[in-house]
Amino acid sequence: MNLPTFRKVPSGTQPEYLHPPYKSSLKRAPTRPLIALPATFSERTGPVFGHAAVQAGDSDLTALHEAPPAGERIVVTGRVLDEDTRPVRGALVELWQANAAGRYKHKNDQHNAPLDPHFDGYGRAITDQQGRYKFLTIKPGAYPWTNHHNAWRPAHIHFSLFGAGLLSRLVTQMYFPGDPLLDHDPIYNCVGDENAKRRLISSFDWESTTPEFALGYRFDIVLRGREVTPMEK
Repeated sequence: MNLPTFRKVPSGTQPEYLHPPYKSSLKRAPTRPLIALPATFSERTGPVFGHAAVQAGDSDLTALHEAPPAGERIVVTGRVLDEDTRPVRGALVELWQANAAGRYKHKNDQHNAPLDPHFDGYGRAITDQQGRYKFLTIKPGAYPWTNHHNAWRPAHIHFSLFGAGLLSRLVTQMYFPGDPLLDHDPIYNCVGDENAKRRLISSFDWESTTPEFALGYRFDIVLRGREVTPMEK
């Protein structure tokens, strides 16, 4: 998996550094033009992660404790692809998310919602020869945040992708179809191109839906090109 440090992408397909409705961007956005620093060979090839460190059970977020977590079980599948729709093999895909009540298992999350002792909220998997990944988890809940009056973040799952080297990391978010909060979410709306924005929304997947057990959602991630998935800056 070869991810260039700097690459040209179609205009409007990536989040803006400065998006005033998203208050945190006012402090994070650069105030001067960016300087491209050429990556060295060592930065492109290392350090690397060991595939043996990722176990098959790491992708099942519902089976890490003695009892199952609360909430609606879902299967999340997809493919990691390059700009020519070729599979990206051996990529490390990590995810993290809130629980069914919309709370993260993190000390900084003091949202007035219950923690689930049977749900940690993170998992990882390695893409196969067809670039596929698969997770079994629960559907996360929406949660309030203080960005603006009565602000609620839509249900979402964070994805992190690593190439062969640990320095080639990309991060994005997956949303759910039909969520009424999307139109009001400044993070989702940081992306100007409407088609690119919709690539952040998963699709219901009948093929991965398990009878009497879990609904399936598909979320393909494209790394470059005209159909590139918006990535966080």
